[in-house]
Amino acid sequence: MRLFSIFVFILAFNLSGVCQPVRVAVAANAQFVMKALQADFKKKTGMDVEIISGSSGKLMAQIKNGAPYDLFLSADMDFPENLYQAGFGISKPQVYALGSLIVCTTLDVDLKNWPELLTQTRITKMAIANPKLAPYGKAAQATLQHYKLWHQVQAKLIYGESIAQVNTYLSTGAVPVGFTSEALIYENLKKTKFNWVRVDKKLYPKIKQGVIVLSYAQKKNYAKVLKFYNYLFSPAAQQLFRQNGYQTP
Repeated sequence: MRLFSIFVFILAFNLSGVCQPVRVAVAANAQFVMKALQADFKKKTGMDVEIISGSSGKLMAQIKNGAPYDLFLSADMDFPENLYQAGFGISKPQVYALGSLIVCTTLDVDLKNWPELLTQTRITKMAIANPKLAPYGKAAQATLQHYKLWHQVQAKLIYGESIAQVNTYLSTGAVPVGFTSEALIYENLKKTKFNWVRVDKKLYPKIKQGVIVLSYAQKKNYAKVLKFYNYLFSPAAQQLFRQNGYQTP
């Protein structure tokens, strides 16, 4: 009877791992495309994926504090590399997409000379993601420093803890102009009408968005986690990234 009870316990434990969804921590800028990937993966495999989004920096901190995530899709490579070096990852992080920085506004203005626009007195607020937490914030800071505007516009800067918060500022009109991910445009095709322009990619370091399989994944159905990880690099997934404002490696 005791052996039978142990067998049932082990069976239940294994089945619980099979039934649990793959838990994916994803940078805020990629949460919209992740929903498309989630649906496509479910259609192809019948497997569920749970999405937890936030700034890359905060997600890394949660992982180091024991958050039960299987995969981490960052907006850069630094945070996943940090986790790998600290022993929180199973294998070295890989680039899953390349991000694109834009200047975006709901105002009816000419953005051809957007650096000059940002210095005008009528622009009193400008949104960027916190450079300490969000790679798109780092890219925005590098761009402003290139034009020698970083110190000049300090009084105007409104920081979002993630790119999602920046997008909320822009979408609601709370902040008239800001730097964000090109992915925002594809999220809002039928919603807010944006006026936007791409920032020259030479002005900021490449936004190499990295994914890492976390050590926690080994406590569950590891094969299921790897299946979704491999799916991210499939032609179908890479096409979805391109359709949503990203380049693919």
